[in-house]
Amino acid sequence: MRIRKQRRAGSLAAGAAAVALVLAACGGADDLGGGGGGGGGGGGDDATTEADCADFEEYGTFEGETVTLFSSIREQEADQLQDTFEAFTECTGITVEHNGSGEFEQQVVVQAEGGNAPDLAIFPQPGLLQRMVGDGHLVPAPDTVEANADEGWSEDWKAYGTVDGEFYAAPLMASVKSFVWYSPSAFEENGYEVPETWDDLMALTEQIATDHGSETVKPWCAGIESGGATGWPATDWIEDVVLRSAGADAYDQWVTGELAFNSPEIVDAVDMAGAILKNDDYVNGGIGDSRSIATTSFNDGGLPILEGNCFMHRQASFYEAQWPEGTDVSPEGDVFAFYLPGMTAEESPLLVAGEFVGAFNDNEATAAVQAFMSSGEWANTRVEIGGVTSANRAVDPELASSDVLRLAIELLQDEGAVARFDGSDLMPSEVGAGSFWTAMVDWINGSETQSVLDTVESSWP
Repeated sequence: MRIRKQRRAGSLAAGAAAVALVLAACGGADDLGGGGGGGGGGGGDDATTEADCADFEEYGTFEGETVTLFSSIREQEADQLQDTFEAFTECTGITVEHNGSGEFEQQVVVQAEGGNAPDLAIFPQPGLLQRMVGDGHLVPAPDTVEANADEGWSEDWKAYGTVDGEFYAAPLMASVKSFVWYSPSAFEENGYEVPETWDDLMALTEQIATDHGSETVKPWCAGIESGGATGWPATDWIEDVVLRSAGADAYDQWVTGELAFNSPEIVDAVDMAGAILKNDDYVNGGIGDSRSIATTSFNDGGLPILEGNCFMHRQASFYEAQWPEGTDVSPEGDVFAFYLPGMTAEESPLLVAGEFVGAFNDNEATAAVQAFMSSGEWANTRVEIGGVTSANRAVDPELASSDVLRLAIELLQDEGAVARFDGSDLMPSEVGAGSFWTAMVDWINGSETQSVLDTVESSWP
């Protein structure tokens, strides 16, 4: 995906005015979010409640309605997601009942085919979204949702929620994946510097292994277990390396199937990643040998940094939510992140990802929730709660809960940035959310690069 300057159509002026009205009613961006302010607290007087609920009048009033929402979001992030609906529920009467599952990619298909689909689902893969549209399970988005998408997001982001010219799903959250988490204090104590090129990164890895290598302390730690989605963190590694080693054009050809999965460019990129992930001298600090990566939860993969058992963990900006409560995430704190370097200091390709909210019915309450989740107000609310980023233009970077997330938002909103969407999320779901994932598990467990890539290539529909 290339993020570029977008034109705003005159027909969206009303949407912009609505956002301005929301900001004015809330007293500015600093008052957005925060669990709904007085409206969510239930302890204010009637005037306070009415002032808060003015921001939600456009969604209508529903007495005792429940809208079900299904996603892959679990644990702390699920609680944070639920918090975004506090004031919305009080003011509209709609209870949003969220269910997060590690088996989302499989279960959403099963539920839809069995006639038991949720009202809304958050799709982390455009490929899966396209499949659900193609199978006739999703309904087009209402005009209000499309207007919000036009106002808040670039044409490229909107395109990921569009199938055959019809708009189905607005972007929700977004993330920058090209980050390496580390301990600033550990780097300072050992005289290590943040690398500026891939060669610098590999030299630093070798230096850490030389200085600290043992059965319990390694340069890197990682985990790719994620329930039915096990393997996806390893695909992110490969995508980041392909983008760097083969270049953006080859990356584009790869995700569409024009460049074969077992081509020399992809084999070389996988071996570059394997120089870290399959080297027992470099991984898996505080956990085990390289094969332990396959059974280590994505949620826990980077935590050995806090114990001093590893120095680096490649993971997206959203990983901030996995650090224990009280962790200082800052340039001088317990953990921070640096940009995963390109092949040269001048090159800085960005791997990004996002989520899209699609509806399985056109009920009015469902449409109201979908519209709220596509709004700048929802995006600011979620960002202020913490742990996530958004590419929505309405988001104030100052609301971000850490310097890392603030940096991610600025990168996502950079009109001149060259970025690409997560490759496995763009590939046909049989590959991106299927054979690619399982091949990476086999690869971590010892299978040869060429063999696993041959298998993925043969699975391409």
